[in-house]
Amino acid sequence: MSDTAKLSVLFVCVHNAGRSQMAAAFLAHLAGDRVIVNSAGSLPADQVNPAAVAAMAEVGIDITAAAPKVLTAEAVQASDYVITMGCGDACPVFPGRTYLDWQLDDPAGKGVDAVRPIRDEIRRRVDALLAEIGSR
Repeated sequence: MSDTAKLSVLFVCVHNAGRSQMAAAFLAHLAGDRVIVNSAGSLPADQVNPAAVAAMAEVGIDITAAAPKVLTAEAVQASDYVITMGCGDACPVFPGRTYLDWQLDDPAGKGVDAVRPIRDEIRRRVDALLAEIGSR
């Protein structure tokens, strides 16, 4: 990869309705146009979790326009970093990608009070990821 090429990060969870949407929104917000950010789910939901939307709004990030997307092999292949959050064996593996598995509680079916600590842990991990990306 050339020095001018942007790194691409793909966040993957089962429903692409909570964890991966929050992670993608944090990275896009913090990295701006320095990183290409995508998210997907192995079994995408119909909509983003309303509690995740509310929790992100509390920190000034609007994900109301986000929509769950299906995970494809092409999306994985096009990514430098693939960060999974409970998608199990559904995530295809390609050589030359950096894979990280973030063990995080699933916010599905939880209220905003329960989603806040998940959101805050995702923010912490995104900050660490940005530091790692910056050192490449």
